[in-house]
Amino acid sequence: MLKTIPVSDLEVGMYVDSIAEQNGNLKIKSRGRVTTNAAITAMKKQGIVSIVIDLSKQLIKEEEPSPEVEPPPEQDIPFVDEISKAAKLHEKGKVLQRRMLQAADKGLPIDIAIPKEFTSNLVSSIDRNPNALLCMTKIREKDSYLLEHSLNVAILLANFANYLEMPEDEVQELALSGFLHDIGKIKVPDEILHKPGRLTDQEMVIMRDHVYYGIRVLEDMGIPERMIETISQHHERLDGYGYPDGARGDEITKFGRMIAIVDTYDAITADRCYKAGMPSQKALKILHEETPLKYDQHLVEQFIKCIGVYPVGSLVKLSSEKIAVVIKQNENNPLKPLVKVFYSVRSAHYLQPVEIDLLHSQYRVEKAVLASEFKLDFNRYFNESIAI
Repeated sequence: MLKTIPVSDLEVGMYVDSIAEQNGNLKIKSRGRVTTNAAITAMKKQGIVSIVIDLSKQLIKEEEPSPEVEPPPEQDIPFVDEISKAAKLHEKGKVLQRRMLQAADKGLPIDIAIPKEFTSNLVSSIDRNPNALLCMTKIREKDSYLLEHSLNVAILLANFANYLEMPEDEVQELALSGFLHDIGKIKVPDEILHKPGRLTDQEMVIMRDHVYYGIRVLEDMGIPERMIETISQHHERLDGYGYPDGARGDEITKFGRMIAIVDTYDAITADRCYKAGMPSQKALKILHEETPLKYDQHLVEQFIKCIGVYPVGSLVKLSSEKIAVVIKQNENNPLKPLVKVFYSVRSAHYLQPVEIDLLHSQYRVEKAVLASEFKLDFNRYFNESIAI
């Protein structure tokens, strides 16, 4: 005797015959008895909307856990085990971005299933160890801003959504929105897109049209309406002075406010053709100073907590006169992150990477630094000595 019910009505003792509707990507066997409340919580988190139960096999009380319907195992794995996978995934993301931009430029159809599968893998990596992909957002290549920016926004948005404990389907949706949000820029002439100086008023009008171009491409891809709304709002500001529609206040959705914050943060910290990237601390300060006028104050404050005083992937100079890359936050003491030391300022040479938890060390962070200050080719060193 089968019956379809929403997952919110699922109870311990019920026998699951199959999954009726699912937004997430949880892999479980189609049949099995629910034996713990943890199993129900896990199914909700993974985006299961409704299930088919067999009333003839329903029990009133809990039994011993069945291996067929159990909460998924803890997926957290060490940074060192995830970083090489994250590096490959990051590179794959840039390749996919390039292909999508080329297709959009030529007016060719883009199969939404391809970027959707990629961002699903991206979220899975963040679930296993968010610090690996967050570290990759700091590895930037010259002249690759357009490719890296959308990829980084996807990573940062997914991590932010996880930090806010949003449902799995919303995390996936925001990751995909970030990955696609700047696809319209391929229609902006290169002489404007890569202009080293200040844009004229007319050039700014053309630049702002990238949002409209993107919406057209996304509509052709069959993107859900809510995602298109989110992407269309990544340059809107609460005071109404954003673009393209000059939306203000409550006209901007929560997702729209989130993508605006993340998009701005990554743009400020990136090296551009017309300016050098700023340290993360400066970017966070700018965001905070522009709340609540332009950005949602609560969300900005949560984003700052999510990113941390010394964001994962950023470089710091220690009191030992050595340079290190931050690989994990210490939630109880944000001023003392877990770092990997790799360069001696005093000797001016690279070192064998050594992991140090500053929470249990005599050394402290003196200040955040940029690789350019010490003429470091950090990207090359990272790929050869850390992301292996």
